[in-house]
Amino acid sequence: MSSEVLLVSAPGKVILHGEHAVVHGKVALAVALNLRTFLRLQTHSNGKVGLSLPNIGVRRAWDVASLQLLDTSFLGHGDGAVLTPEHVEKLKEVAGFPEDCVDPERLAVLAFLYLYLSICRGQRALPSLDITVWSELPTGAGLGSSAAYSVCLAAALLTACEEIPNPLKDGEAASRWTEQNLELINKWAFQGERVIHGNPSGVDNAVSTWGGALRYQQGKISSLKRPPALKILLINTKVPRSTKALVANVRSRLLKFPEIVAPLLTSIDAISLECERVLGEMAVAPTPEHYLVLEPTCEVGTLPPCYRHKHHDLKRMTFSEMFQLVSGSSLT
Repeated sequence: MSSEVLLVSAPGKVILHGEHAVVHGKVALAVALNLRTFLRLQTHSNGKVGLSLPNIGVRRAWDVASLQLLDTSFLGHGDGAVLTPEHVEKLKEVAGFPEDCVDPERLAVLAFLYLYLSICRGQRALPSLDITVWSELPTGAGLGSSAAYSVCLAAALLTACEEIPNPLKDGEAASRWTEQNLELINKWAFQGERVIHGNPSGVDNAVSTWGGALRYQQGKISSLKRPPALKILLINTKVPRSTKALVANVRSRLLKFPEIVAPLLTSIDAISLECERVLGEMAVAPTPEHYLVLEPTCEVGTLPPCYRHKHHDLKRMTFSEMFQLVSGSSLT
C-alpha cells in the first residue's frame, strides 16, 4: 500500500452528438471540458476509511475492521464482474441506506464503497485512508460529473493499492498513466458509473479518462483528429436531472413505441456520422462551409422535445454563437 498523498483530477465532458442514442449502440461524438473534478487521497493508520464530498455536503466514515468482516463475495472478481441490482441492494445495506434511495449524494457513497471494497479486497487488509473529492462541475447538468468522480476514485484507489504505478516522477507537477493503465482505470470507472446510473453507455467515463475528442460506439473508443477550437456555450439552468431516470425513460419508450423511436435513434446516428466526417475534414483544412454544415446538425441532432432533457428552457442559438471553449483535457 502506497503511503503517499495522491492528488488526481479528471475532466467533465459534453456530448456533441449521439446523446441517448449511444446507449442503444449508436455513435456518439464527445469532447472533454476545461472543468475538472479533483481528488485527494491520504493513507493513515487510524483504522478508519473516510469520504468527504464538500460540494454535495457528504461526510462519511467507516471502521475498517467492520468492513473487513463483510462478505464481499457478491462483488465478483475483477473489473469485468457483472454488477447486478442485487449487488447494489447489498451495498445499500452496508451503507445503512433505505432500499429506495436514489438521491445523488447516497449514490455517490455507494459508488465509493463499491470501488473501495472491490479494488482493495486484494490487499492483505483493507487500507485506512481519507478521500476528499471536490469539483468545478455542477451535478445533474449532463457534464459528466459522476463519470469524473468515478474516474478519480478508480485511479486513486488503483494507485494506492499499487495495482497501477504512480506516473508522477520527482520534480513533475503533473503526469498521466500509460495507455494500459488508463484502460484499467476506465473499466473500473465504468463500474462506478453503473452503480450510479444503472445502464450507462460508457462514453462519459471514457472521455473523462482519455480526454480530448472521442468517437464512442458500443465500448469501442477512438480519438478524433482535433479540429480548430470549437466554442460551445454551456448554461447551467440549475435544474438537476437524473441521467438514470432519463435513460430508463428513453428505453421504456423505445420498447413501447419501437417503430417511432428506433428511426429517431437511427437519424441521430446519421447526424453523428456526418459531423464526424466534417470534423475530420476540418482537422485538415477548415473552411466556412464546414460551419454551415455543423450549425443545422447541432440544431436537429437531439431527441425531440418529449425526450430533450437539458436545453428545453434555453433560447435557440446558432453554432457560431456558442462561445465557451472546450479544451483537450485529460485525466491527471
